Amino acid sequence: TGTENVDSRHNRFHTVNVAQPVRFSRKCPTGWHHYEVTASCYRVYLNGENYWDAVQTCQRVNGSLATFTADQELRFILAQEWDLEENTFVRSDQRGFWVGYQYVITNRNHSLEGHWEVAYKGSSEVFLPPDPIFGTAMSEKENVLCAQLQYFHFPSLRHHGVHSWYAENCYEKSSFLCKRSQTCVDIKDNIVDEGYYFTPKGNDPCLSCTCHNGEPEMCVAALCERPQGCQQYRKDPKECCKFTCLDP
Repeated sequence: TGTENVDSRHNRFHTVNVAQPVRFSRKCPTGWHHYEVTASCYRVYLNGENYWDAVQTCQRVNGSLATFTADQELRFILAQEWDLEENTFVRSDQRGFWVGYQYVITNRNHSLEGHWEVAYKGSSEVFLPPDPIFGTAMSEKENVLCAQLQYFHFPSLRHHGVHSWYAENCYEKSSFLCKRSQTCVDIKDNIVDEGYYFTPKGNDPCLSCTCHNGEPEMCVAALCERPQGCQQYRKDPKECCKFTCLDP
Protein backbone atom coordinates (compact mmCIF):
# COMPACT_ATOMS: atom_id res chain seq x y z
CA THR A 1 0.00 0.00 0.00
CA GLY A 2 1.08 3.61 -0.36
CA THR A 3 0.00 7.22 -0.38
CA GLU A 4 -0.19 9.07 -3.64
CA ASN A 5 0.73 12.75 -3.73
CA VAL A 6 -0.39 14.82 -6.70
CA ASP A 7 1.92 17.40 -8.22
CA SER A 8 -0.74 19.63 -9.79
CA ARG A 9 1.67 21.57 -12.00
CA HIS A 10 2.77 18.51 -13.94
CA ASN A 11 -0.12 16.19 -13.02
CA ARG A 12 2.31 13.48 -11.97
CA PHE A 13 1.86 10.87 -9.23
CA HIS A 14 4.61 9.97 -6.78
CA THR A 15 4.16 6.80 -4.73
CA VAL A 16 5.69 6.86 -1.23
CA ASN A 17 6.24 3.63 0.65
CA VAL A 18 4.44 3.41 4.00
CA ALA A 19 5.49 1.12 6.86
CA GLN A 20 3.16 -1.82 7.38
CA PRO A 21 1.58 -2.72 10.75
CA VAL A 22 4.25 -4.39 12.86
CA ARG A 23 3.84 -8.08 13.70
CA PHE A 24 6.48 -9.53 15.97
CA SER A 25 6.48 -13.27 15.41
CA ARG A 26 9.02 -14.32 18.03
CA LYS A 27 9.71 -13.53 21.65
CA CYS A 28 11.70 -16.70 22.29
CA PRO A 29 14.94 -18.12 20.87
CA THR A 30 14.74 -20.85 18.24
CA GLY A 31 13.57 -24.13 19.73
CA TRP A 32 11.51 -22.49 22.48
CA HIS A 33 7.69 -22.25 22.64
CA HIS A 34 6.12 -18.95 23.65
CA TYR A 35 3.06 -18.64 25.92
CA GLU A 36 1.60 -15.14 25.96
CA VAL A 37 -0.35 -15.48 29.22
CA THR A 38 2.74 -16.04 31.35
CA ALA A 39 5.15 -14.13 29.06
CA SER A 40 7.38 -17.21 29.19
CA CYS A 41 9.35 -19.49 26.90
CA TYR A 42 9.53 -23.28 27.26
CA ARG A 43 11.87 -25.90 25.86
CA VAL A 44 12.21 -29.65 26.32
CA TYR A 45 15.80 -30.95 26.30
CA LEU A 46 16.03 -34.50 24.99
CA ASN A 47 19.55 -35.30 26.21
CA GLY A 48 18.61 -37.42 29.23
CA GLU A 49 20.09 -35.99 32.44
CA ASN A 50 19.55 -36.61 36.12
CA TYR A 51 17.55 -34.01 37.99
CA TRP A 52 20.52 -32.04 39.32
CA ASP A 53 22.24 -31.82 35.96
CA ALA A 54 18.93 -30.75 34.38
CA VAL A 55 18.69 -27.91 36.93
CA GLN A 56 22.13 -26.63 35.91
CA THR A 57 21.36 -26.87 32.18
CA CYS A 58 18.24 -24.73 32.64
CA GLN A 59 20.19 -22.19 34.69
CA ARG A 60 22.79 -21.84 31.94
CA VAL A 61 20.06 -20.61 29.56
CA ASN A 62 18.74 -18.10 32.14
CA GLY A 63 15.85 -20.34 33.12
CA SER A 64 14.81 -23.02 35.60
CA LEU A 65 13.01 -26.33 35.57
CA ALA A 66 9.41 -25.45 34.79
CA THR A 67 6.75 -24.87 37.43
CA PHE A 68 3.18 -23.91 36.59
CA THR A 69 0.89 -21.13 37.75
CA ALA A 70 -2.46 -22.44 36.50
CA ASP A 71 -4.14 -25.37 34.76
CA GLN A 72 -4.23 -23.35 31.52
CA GLU A 73 -0.44 -23.15 31.47
CA LEU A 74 -0.16 -26.89 32.04
CA ARG A 75 -2.65 -27.53 29.22
CA PHE A 76 -0.53 -25.37 26.92
CA ILE A 77 2.51 -27.52 27.73
CA LEU A 78 0.63 -30.77 27.14
CA ALA A 79 -0.69 -29.55 23.78
CA GLN A 80 2.77 -28.91 22.30
CA GLU A 81 4.59 -31.31 19.98
CA TRP A 82 7.86 -31.89 21.81
CA ASP A 83 9.19 -34.75 19.65
CA LEU A 84 10.37 -36.72 22.66
CA GLU A 85 12.36 -39.85 21.95
CA GLU A 86 10.46 -43.07 22.58
CA ASN A 87 13.41 -45.02 23.90
CA THR A 88 13.61 -42.85 27.03
CA PHE A 89 10.27 -44.11 28.35
CA VAL A 90 9.01 -47.34 29.84
CA ARG A 91 5.76 -47.29 27.85
CA SER A 92 5.81 -46.40 24.18
CA ASP A 93 2.55 -44.45 24.42
CA GLN A 94 3.76 -42.16 27.21
CA ARG A 95 6.14 -39.23 27.33
CA GLY A 96 7.60 -37.43 30.31
CA PHE A 97 10.15 -34.93 31.58
CA TRP A 98 11.57 -33.49 34.77
CA VAL A 99 9.82 -30.38 36.10
CA GLY A 100 10.57 -28.07 39.00
CA TYR A 101 9.01 -29.88 41.99
CA GLN A 102 10.34 -32.27 44.61
CA TYR A 103 8.46 -34.69 46.85
CA VAL A 104 9.74 -34.66 50.44
CA ILE A 105 9.09 -37.95 52.26
CA THR A 106 8.05 -37.49 55.90
CA ASN A 107 6.96 -41.04 56.83
CA ARG A 108 7.95 -44.50 55.50
CA ASN A 109 6.18 -46.71 58.09
CA HIS A 110 3.19 -48.33 56.39
CA SER A 111 2.97 -46.23 53.24
CA LEU A 112 4.97 -43.36 51.85
CA GLU A 113 3.79 -40.02 53.15
CA GLY A 114 5.09 -36.62 52.23
CA HIS A 115 4.41 -33.40 50.39
CA TRP A 116 5.39 -31.52 47.25
CA GLU A 117 7.64 -28.46 47.34
CA VAL A 118 8.84 -26.09 44.65
CA ALA A 119 12.41 -27.17 44.00
CA TYR A 120 13.75 -23.66 43.45
CA LYS A 121 11.76 -20.79 44.87
CA GLY A 122 10.44 -18.51 42.16
CA SER A 123 6.95 -17.19 41.65
CA SER A 124 4.76 -17.35 44.75
CA GLU A 125 1.78 -18.15 42.53
CA VAL A 126 2.84 -21.64 41.40
CA PHE A 127 0.51 -24.52 42.20
CA LEU A 128 1.64 -27.81 43.71
CA PRO A 129 0.84 -31.16 42.04
CA PRO A 130 -1.64 -33.67 43.45
CA ASP A 131 -0.51 -36.88 45.17
CA PRO A 132 2.07 -38.60 42.96
CA ILE A 133 2.51 -42.04 41.49
CA PHE A 134 5.74 -43.45 42.87
CA GLY A 135 8.29 -44.60 40.34
CA THR A 136 9.79 -48.08 40.21
CA ALA A 137 13.41 -46.94 40.57
CA MET A 138 13.02 -45.52 44.08
CA SER A 139 15.76 -45.86 46.65
CA GLU A 140 14.91 -46.68 50.25
CA LYS A 141 17.58 -44.28 51.42
CA GLU A 142 16.35 -41.21 49.58
CA ASN A 143 14.02 -38.84 51.42
CA VAL A 144 13.57 -36.53 48.44
CA LEU A 145 12.08 -37.61 45.11
CA CYS A 146 11.84 -35.51 41.96
CA ALA A 147 8.82 -34.66 39.82
CA GLN A 148 8.31 -36.07 36.38
CA LEU A 149 5.30 -34.94 34.37
CA GLN A 150 4.08 -37.74 32.12
CA TYR A 151 1.42 -37.62 29.42
CA PHE A 152 0.16 -39.76 26.57
CA HIS A 153 1.60 -39.41 23.10
CA PHE A 154 -1.83 -39.59 21.43
CA PRO A 155 -2.99 -36.08 20.39
CA SER A 156 -6.60 -36.63 21.48
CA LEU A 157 -5.51 -37.45 25.04
CA ARG A 158 -2.94 -34.68 25.17
CA HIS A 159 -5.42 -32.02 24.07
CA HIS A 160 -7.81 -33.15 26.79
CA GLY A 161 -5.04 -32.58 29.33
CA VAL A 162 -4.59 -36.23 30.35
CA HIS A 163 -1.39 -36.51 32.41
CA SER A 164 0.18 -38.02 35.54
CA TRP A 165 2.60 -36.80 38.20
CA TYR A 166 5.38 -39.21 39.11
CA ALA A 167 7.81 -39.00 42.02
CA GLU A 168 11.02 -40.56 40.71
CA ASN A 169 14.55 -41.21 41.86
CA CYS A 170 16.34 -37.92 41.16
CA TYR A 171 19.39 -39.74 39.76
CA GLU A 172 17.43 -41.40 36.96
CA LYS A 173 18.07 -39.82 33.56
CA SER A 174 15.17 -38.17 31.75
CA SER A 175 14.26 -35.42 29.33
CA PHE A 176 13.41 -32.16 31.11
CA LEU A 177 11.40 -28.96 30.61
CA CYS A 178 13.06 -25.56 31.06
CA LYS A 179 11.14 -22.30 31.47
CA ARG A 180 12.47 -18.76 31.11
CA SER A 181 11.05 -15.29 30.74
CA GLN A 182 10.24 -14.13 27.25
CA THR A 183 13.06 -12.15 25.70
CA CYS A 184 13.85 -9.88 22.80
CA VAL A 185 15.07 -11.85 19.79
CA ASP A 186 16.47 -10.01 16.80
CA ILE A 187 15.90 -10.79 13.15
CA LYS A 188 19.01 -13.02 13.07
CA ASP A 189 17.85 -14.99 16.12
CA ASN A 190 20.24 -13.36 18.59
CA ILE A 191 19.01 -12.70 22.13
CA VAL A 192 19.00 -8.98 22.96
CA ASP A 193 19.68 -7.58 26.43
CA GLU A 194 17.40 -5.13 28.19
CA GLY A 195 17.68 -1.54 26.93
CA TYR A 196 19.52 -2.32 23.68
CA TYR A 197 18.47 -1.42 20.15
CA PHE A 198 17.60 -4.26 17.79
CA THR A 199 15.57 -5.27 14.75
CA PRO A 200 12.87 -7.70 15.95
CA LYS A 201 11.84 -10.87 14.20
CA GLY A 202 8.90 -10.15 11.91
CA ASN A 203 8.41 -8.95 8.36
CA ASP A 204 10.25 -5.61 8.41
CA PRO A 205 14.07 -5.62 8.48
CA CYS A 206 14.08 -1.79 8.58
CA LEU A 207 12.73 -1.47 12.13
CA SER A 208 14.91 -0.39 15.02
CA CYS A 209 13.40 -0.91 18.48
CA THR A 210 14.43 -0.80 22.12
CA CYS A 211 14.19 -3.98 24.20
CA HIS A 212 12.08 -3.43 27.33
CA ASN A 213 10.84 -6.32 29.51
CA GLY A 214 11.17 -8.75 26.61
CA GLU A 215 9.13 -6.54 24.28
CA PRO A 216 10.21 -4.28 21.41
CA GLU A 217 9.24 -0.69 22.18
CA MET A 218 9.80 2.79 20.70
CA CYS A 219 10.30 1.42 17.19
CA VAL A 220 11.52 3.58 14.33
CA ALA A 221 11.20 2.47 10.71
CA ALA A 222 13.41 3.33 7.77
CA LEU A 223 11.76 3.60 4.34
CA CYS A 224 13.57 2.40 1.25
CA GLU A 225 13.31 3.61 -2.32
CA ARG A 226 12.95 0.93 -4.94
CA PRO A 227 16.25 0.06 -6.66
CA GLN A 228 17.06 2.23 -9.65
CA GLY A 229 17.15 0.69 -13.12
CA CYS A 230 15.44 -2.55 -12.04
CA GLN A 231 11.86 -3.47 -12.84
CA GLN A 232 11.56 -6.76 -10.92
CA TYR A 233 13.32 -7.23 -7.63
CA ARG A 234 13.19 -9.05 -4.32
CA LYS A 235 13.76 -7.50 -0.90
CA ASP A 236 16.23 -9.18 1.41
CA PRO A 237 14.17 -10.44 4.40
CA LYS A 238 16.97 -9.80 6.90
CA GLU A 239 18.81 -6.74 5.57
CA CYS A 240 17.30 -3.26 5.41
CA CYS A 241 17.22 -1.65 1.95
CA LYS A 242 19.01 -4.58 0.31
CA PHE A 243 17.51 -5.87 -2.95
CA THR A 244 18.17 -8.57 -5.50
CA CYS A 245 17.38 -7.58 -9.10
CA LEU A 246 15.36 -10.26 -10.91
CA ASP A 247 15.50 -8.69 -14.41
CA PRO A 248 16.93 -10.89 -17.16
